[in-house]
Amino acid sequence: MDKAPVLFVSHGAPTFALEPGLLGPALTALGERLPDLAAVLVVSAHWQTQGVRVMSTAAPETIHDFGGFPASLYRLQYPAPGAPALSSETARLLAAAGFAVSLDERRGLDHGAWVPLRFLFPRADVPVFQVSMPHDLDASGALRLGQALRPLRERGVMIVGSGSLTHNLQEFRPSATEEAAYAREFSGWIREQVLSGNASAIEHYREGAPHAARAHPSEDHFLPLPVAQGASFRSDAVNVLEGGIVHGVLSMDSYTWGVPSELVTPKHTHTTMGATQ
Repeated sequence: MDKAPVLFVSHGAPTFALEPGLLGPALTALGERLPDLAAVLVVSAHWQTQGVRVMSTAAPETIHDFGGFPASLYRLQYPAPGAPALSSETARLLAAAGFAVSLDERRGLDHGAWVPLRFLFPRADVPVFQVSMPHDLDASGALRLGQALRPLRERGVMIVGSGSLTHNLQEFRPSATEEAAYAREFSGWIREQVLSGNASAIEHYREGAPHAARAHPSEDHFLPLPVAQGASFRSDAVNVLEGGIVHGVLSMDSYTWGVPSELVTPKHTHTTMGATQ
């Protein structure tokens, strides 16, 4: 691999940290096969700010940004080091792309970052930093954000967009076993667009995807996907990490860009056009 990969991960409910399901083992297998990385940059649905902020914390704390879950979840820690030097470089790239950007020396890792990273890199030995999403970000802006971050891949920085392929918490049912048809149809449409490299369809998913407003009453958990797609190159192989649907409505399907097919074992592998360069 001549550049670090890109990942969109559906992090589901915080209990994903305790209930790995289908996706957890797939992430662990992927992490074991990846080459050494300089750092992991996470754009999480759970950090939205005025303008863009880049975490420059040297030793970020583990943030338990949720309530009402089992006590064992709050005891989990992910003590990965930060990456202050790369944070500064990232801020320069974002500023050059026209984003209003500032550094944040106190920010820790929210659960959109540390929960999936516990599966990917369980030893917490890869430096991690986060980039926030502006409050006014839309899918077009998310693609531009990813494009601005793309050069970091050639510095060995893996870019991770962490959200959820479907995210309607009003219909969330902890004990549900039956999958909602709309969640299957929406995630199936997204899969088709991602595997075909159709960045325009992802950008305009609100108009084109079936049940888009029901799958995402708000866009925060969808936007890390176009961030990830924006960080892709045309030559990247695109792979599906099967996650299934949990709690009736949360699709856990995830995607990789730039990971050789032999390093993953998905049902679908496709080499396609990434974001417009």
